[in-house]
Amino acid sequence: MITIALLIVASYLMGSIPSGVIVGRILGFDPRAVGSGNIGMTNVARAGGGGAAALTFLGDALKGLIPVMVARAAGFDATAVAVVGWAAFVGSICSVFLGFRGGKGVACALGVWLGLSPLAVGIALVVFAIVFALWRIMSLSSLSAAIALPLAVAALSSPQPYLALAIMMTALVLLRHQENIGRLIRGEEPTFKPAARG
Repeated sequence: MITIALLIVASYLMGSIPSGVIVGRILGFDPRAVGSGNIGMTNVARAGGGGAAALTFLGDALKGLIPVMVARAAGFDATAVAVVGWAAFVGSICSVFLGFRGGKGVACALGVWLGLSPLAVGIALVVFAIVFALWRIMSLSSLSAAIALPLAVAALSSPQPYLALAIMMTALVLLRHQENIGRLIRGEEPTFKPAARG
């Protein structure tokens, strides 16, 4: 029988898997050496195009979704499931495989919340899509969705551990986007333009 401690450790390790670095190596580039140096979907897109970005996004989302689904299937309560989701999310931004560095956690958080509350994800994605359609700035869209998430979780009367998780995740996403926020304030944040791969 799986124990919660074992699942938390496994969730952190799964969250730590650097999807963007793996995709980059397969396709012949290192996202840490180009653009912003971030290993997430946006920088991978700039370096490797839309296909590379899609693979990175899928990998990052799954490493959040799978641990949460396992925890729920094992019958753990809401607090335990939230802790498992938190462990995967922390792994994505503080990877043991990258010297405790990582991405910004947005795609992994999406995966976690697909497992916890798909409707809350849907609301956050609508916010993301509207902001992105208006401004074409990935960081602004991600930040807007992150801020919308705990509001959606609260509005849906989700369990209190889930609301606490949403608030903590949003706080860390905002913290990880400090440089982006600074550029947004100065009007210097670039619009999204994926690289063309021929």
